[in-house]
Amino acid sequence: MIKRIRVIIGLISCLVICIWGGYRLITGYPQSSSLFIPLLFIVGGFIGFISNMIELKKMNVS
Repeated sequence: MIKRIRVIIGLISCLVICIWGGYRLITGYPQSSSLFIPLLFIVGGFIGFISNMIELKKMNVS
């Protein structure tokens, strides 16, 4: 039960990181030349979200 809660918290946090990166990419100031950090947040959050989703599905099947 505790592992399932940890996976759900990780799922939510990765989704928030992905959304935050998208928000910063869309609303980035024109003078800011560094788009690398928001893209890193988007990609990392998406990968974490997918991996936590797979882990949660494995736990529900067992």
